[in-house]
Amino acid sequence: MDQRLKVAVIGGGSSYTPELIEGFILNYATFPVTEIVLVDIEPGFRKLSIVGQLAQRMIAKSGLPIEIKLTLDRRSALVGADFVTTQMRVGMLEARGWDETIPLKYGMIGQETTGPGGMMKALRTIPVLLEVARDMEELCPDAWLLNFTNPAGMVTEAINKHSKIKSIGLCNSPIAAYKWLSSLYEVPAERIYCEFAGLNHLHYISSITIDGEDKLPELLANRDGYSARNVPQYEWNAALLRTLGAIPSYYLKYFYLQRELLAEQQAAAAKGETRAETVQRLEEELFELYQDVNLADKPKQLEQRGGAYYSEAAVRLMNSLYNDTGDIQTLNVANQGILDFLPDDASIEVNCKVLKSGPVPVPVTVVPSAAKGLIHAVKTYEQLAIEAAVSGSRDLALTALAHHPLVQSVQAAEAMLAEMLEQNKAYLPQFFQHVVQ
Repeated sequence: MDQRLKVAVIGGGSSYTPELIEGFILNYATFPVTEIVLVDIEPGFRKLSIVGQLAQRMIAKSGLPIEIKLTLDRRSALVGADFVTTQMRVGMLEARGWDETIPLKYGMIGQETTGPGGMMKALRTIPVLLEVARDMEELCPDAWLLNFTNPAGMVTEAINKHSKIKSIGLCNSPIAAYKWLSSLYEVPAERIYCEFAGLNHLHYISSITIDGEDKLPELLANRDGYSARNVPQYEWNAALLRTLGAIPSYYLKYFYLQRELLAEQQAAAAKGETRAETVQRLEEELFELYQDVNLADKPKQLEQRGGAYYSEAAVRLMNSLYNDTGDIQTLNVANQGILDFLPDDASIEVNCKVLKSGPVPVPVTVVPSAAKGLIHAVKTYEQLAIEAAVSGSRDLALTALAHHPLVQSVQAAEAMLAEMLEQNKAYLPQFFQHVVQ
């Protein structure tokens, strides 16, 4: 077995990093990483230093022979890497604030992974991750890129379309569903099987069994369902669940309960309580904790972040690829005929068998008929937005918005897009270099 195993973490100064380090420590017996390089950009240097020192204390406490390196030089971090993970936020939390508040002025949902805000995040993020992919093609062409950066499905599709590297998208939502069910039924997750079908943040759980016994009917009657700290806690409509015959992702509340969530967002923004501001306060508290030289463990407070448990998914995926385990994980991969109503190159979120050669999608047995139109509509928006991000075309960006179910008026969308592009100008050079669009 190769004794050298290197992981590069793009966005290493993230508050999630301690959870990732904990994952490496807990899985060292089967995934013996020898070098972890945390890389960030100059504005993130302070956080990188704080979280990097905590990571080094965690490794020292574990007694494992893992070297933690910190750098602002992305290319040096990528040289010879076996795995590259991305957990970055282009524009940082300030840009998230714009994504969440500008759409509200135009009567539209403001959210960082879907709708107009989600598109702006994609426009900022995709070009940067394509630069990472180009560096990988040169410096570590055989490495796997595991992308957790949102909007994960769109970013993964862009990389698969516009680069030659091996890339997989992943999200903490599916693992959160297993944790919910494990707690609800008081059984280990290994005895549970869920079938996921759809897109990232737009999936439906169309089958749930425990030891082979169908649990979906009784769960459909439990309308609370699984949710997340960063999504408002509205109960699902009973008739909707009965008709769908599936449990929707909690992000689908933005579609099915758009009026209620928009009103809640507008009220929160008026009081200075957007999710971006909440996360900003939480991150400040976390980094205050991280600076304690006596702290050598992941603090419990980290689980209050919306992406809690992502490292469990990330390290599990690395471990499975490394060891050719063949276990089933829910991932973002190219469609290749799995969902017959979407293009083959569309990124979808489905169960996959994970082999050393990569994930193999498992055929989906049930897709709610009533959900196919929404899935297709959002994928149409995503594919237009991806090409807008790559080309810098304002026309494509507007057309993408016009086809998003959360956008009610192309006229309002045009004014909103102009404001959002101008606000994000520092991060969107591709939209400001053409005289004619």
